[in-house]
Amino acid sequence: MADATRTLAGFLADLTYDDIPASVVDRCEELFLDWLGSSLAGKDYPPIPLFQSFARRMGPGNGHCEVLVDRSRTSPWFAAFVNAASSHVIEQDDLHNSSVLHPGTVVFPAVLAAAQDLDASGQDLILAAVAGYEAGIRIGEFMGRSHYTIFHTTGTVGTLAAAVAVGKLLRFDTNQFVNALGSAGTQASGLWEFLRDAADSKQLHTAKAAADGLLAAYMTEEGLTGASQILEGRQGMAAGMSDDAEPSFLTDRLGSRWALAETSFKFHASCRHTHPSADALLALMQEHGLDSSEIEAVTAKVHQAAIDVLGMVNEPTTIHQAKFSMGTVLGLIAVYGSAGVLDFQDRALQSEEVARFRTRVSMALDPEVDSAYPGKWLGRIEVVTTDGRRLSAAIDNPKGDPGNPLSRDELEAKFHRLVAFSKAATQAEADRLVSWSWRLRDASSVNNLLPPGHCPTPPTDRTRT
Repeated sequence: MADATRTLAGFLADLTYDDIPASVVDRCEELFLDWLGSSLAGKDYPPIPLFQSFARRMGPGNGHCEVLVDRSRTSPWFAAFVNAASSHVIEQDDLHNSSVLHPGTVVFPAVLAAAQDLDASGQDLILAAVAGYEAGIRIGEFMGRSHYTIFHTTGTVGTLAAAVAVGKLLRFDTNQFVNALGSAGTQASGLWEFLRDAADSKQLHTAKAAADGLLAAYMTEEGLTGASQILEGRQGMAAGMSDDAEPSFLTDRLGSRWALAETSFKFHASCRHTHPSADALLALMQEHGLDSSEIEAVTAKVHQAAIDVLGMVNEPTTIHQAKFSMGTVLGLIAVYGSAGVLDFQDRALQSEEVARFRTRVSMALDPEVDSAYPGKWLGRIEVVTTDGRRLSAAIDNPKGDPGNPLSRDELEAKFHRLVAFSKAATQAEADRLVSWSWRLRDASSVNNLLPPGHCPTPPTDRTRT
């Protein structure tokens, strides 16, 4: 597999819009709207104003590229930087299961910034985003389960996914993609330790991944070279960041398997590792007509990665940390029946009922769940009731997974919830953005999504291909 990187680069260089199945184009538009909602939802949400302040201080005060949360204009690097941070703070951005990568939060900020800089079309953006997803997902799978134990894959692998997406807009050939991957990979970083302290590093991870991926691509266009085997080389990413890397993933069914279409939408506003258990608990309570007060104990039967990530949070001290607390998420589900953005904002830390329920929740490693992961994220829950009954429930496809997807109506409703939460756009603006996103492929330009004082004009209707 010594030529795996070059084989992947060759596929990316040769990929055309016409190669992409219509169903994948559909899904890319859906993922774009989903990302756009997450990005707008981050308006004024800590620590996003710090990213905006840094961009104002260090970057140009004008440019072609939009910072979505405040509608300012700046350079591509700083637009990607802020938009990537804001789209990863509400915990509603997409996730690909087997790579454990949030591709949208790194690919779309980079590709939108570059597309606006280059005055690219909607089809150009879709082609570039598909390339970024296909490369990033395969690289995440290549890095293996061991990588995610220490490293936040979206921060590390996300840098390469962003570089590929921007490189596609710049029409890179095979050699340029190899160089861009090398320059992106040598910058890749992101460690999980921040969770113990409720620190703000998670948003820094995505901000840097999107912006530095863009940097790698633009510098490659200038002629900068990068390591030709940054992934599988003797001193490359796998050598330093993994002990179970598998190079065959890099070229897995290129052109026939469309990994973008495997990406999940997030229904609950929390870490994805909590979702299978949340869905299973909700199903169990509905089936047996249980109230939260009738539950004595809950055991979430999980995979090891869930324990590694969620096990660091016992008593959350911030809203964002609460999204990584299995007890808090299940407490919201049990007491209120939902774990959405407003539930975390108004109830996660304030509700005494949720706090009491959190103490009744534990996690246990389950062999079946662990062996299925990361290809499948199974939900298995056991409950002991106050009258001594032992109940269980199983969910194989959490809400939002490819096997249980969100419809376009549900995605629209989610988008409107997120925009209403942050008040980043008016109802009329939100309606127009939804309509525009459903016809992204027909847009002659992706500039001025939210220009000050007025809304984007949707492209004219065309027959969907």
